[in-house]
Amino acid sequence: MVDNQLVESIVNEVIKRVQEEACFEVEASGKHVHLSRKDIDALFGEGYQLTKAKELSQPGQYACKERVTLIGPKGSLHNVVVLGPERKESQVEVSLTDAVVLGVPVPVKESGKLEGTPGIIIASGSNMIRLDRGLIAAQRHIHVKAEDAEKLNVTNGEIVQVKVNGKRPLIFDDVLVRVSPNYETYMHIDYDEANACGFTKGTKGKILK
Repeated sequence: MVDNQLVESIVNEVIKRVQEEACFEVEASGKHVHLSRKDIDALFGEGYQLTKAKELSQPGQYACKERVTLIGPKGSLHNVVVLGPERKESQVEVSLTDAVVLGVPVPVKESGKLEGTPGIIIASGSNMIRLDRGLIAAQRHIHVKAEDAEKLNVTNGEIVQVKVNGKRPLIFDDVLVRVSPNYETYMHIDYDEANACGFTKGTKGKILK
C-alpha cells in the first residue's frame, strides 16, 4: 500500500532541492576602484604593492587596505576601497546616487567596456591623478562558474531577468551573464539596487525564463 504522505514528502523535498540548485547568492558591491600599475605608482609611490586585506568571492580578487578619494565637479567621495590585483587600465565603479554626489553623468556599462566613459580625479593624500575615462556604474551581472551554466540554462553574454528575494523582492531586467571556469557563481548589484530590493547578506536570486 502506497503511503501518500510519504510520497508527497519525497516529492516536495525533490522540488525544494531543484529550486535551491537553481538559485544563487546575490552580493552588493559598494563604490570601488581598480588601478593600473602606472596609476598605483602615481598615487602611492614608484613600485608600491597593494596590501591585500580581504579575499572576495571571485577567485584571485581581493579588497585592499588602501583607500582613495574621488573628486568630481560638485563633490567628493572619501574612503573608497581599492580592489586588487592591478589592471591594464584603471576603472572606477560607483552607483548612480554616487554619481549625483560627484556631479558627473555616469553611464551604465559592462566592466572593462570603457569606450565613451567620463574621467574622474583620484586622490591619495597629496598625490592626485586625472583619468581621461573609466568612470562607470556597473551593469548588474551574474558571474557563472562554467559547470553551473548548464544547470542555470545560460550562456556567456546572455541578458536575463532575475528575481531577487530580498525583503522587498524585485525582478531585475537587463542582467548580464558572464561565464568562466575561473568564476564562482554570484550575482552582483550595487548599493542602489540592493536598497531597492531590501538586500541582506545571504539574499538569493533566480533566473526567470
